Amino acid sequence: MVATDVKAETIKLMDKRASIEAEMDFIIQRLTLPGGPGLQGNLLDSEGFPRADIDIPVVRAERLRLSELRNDHKQITKRIDENLQALHSHRLSPVPTLANASVDATETTPGIFTGNAAVSAPPPTSRADDMDVDFLSRRPFALVDEITEGSPAATDGLQLGDQIVMFGNVESGDNLLQKLSSEAQSNVGNPIRLTVMRQGVVMNLSVTPRTWHGRGLLGCHFRII
Repeated sequence: MVATDVKAETIKLMDKRASIEAEMDFIIQRLTLPGGPGLQGNLLDSEGFPRADIDIPVVRAERLRLSELRNDHKQITKRIDENLQALHSHRLSPVPTLANASVDATETTPGIFTGNAAVSAPPPTSRADDMDVDFLSRRPFALVDEITEGSPAATDGLQLGDQIVMFGNVESGDNLLQKLSSEAQSNVGNPIRLTVMRQGVVMNLSVTPRTWHGRGLLGCHFRII
């Protein structure tokens, strides 16, 4: 598969992943409403009877659907990562040279006549291609799936469903939850710059970890995606 085909497939996969994430966000918002059943846990009341305040079959169906979407999201993300590696390998590979070309000069320069022949060098690697690969590489790595009203995160503009592309010095890698926690703890009282994807739009924000009446320094929860 040529690079253009890989790029086209990757963009389609990212669109499909965004659609999956939107459906996941919708289900998460429904399940985590105040008084809601949550993403997991018991659906019985204190006396051991099915809760009367929720539609248990619907809740079970939504939890099952959320599990299926998470599996699909994992598989698509894996495929996207494989394509990105292929795109990077293609971009870094040597540009092939023309063999057995007949010219009357020993050195050529693009757009310059040398001797009796006008020699055109192979076109340089497109900067647009490089930028496309870089943009695709910087995909969101975490999702805000819980946020408390009046918390530092909510007050500073973070919203439920925001996808984290950059959080201070944290962009991607291993042990992301630990890195996010460490970044917040090491910046208490200081604004942290972050980049989020919100409904397909990239936004730059800043949040300041600080003590408040609730739990944690931000009052939100990140889920690695």
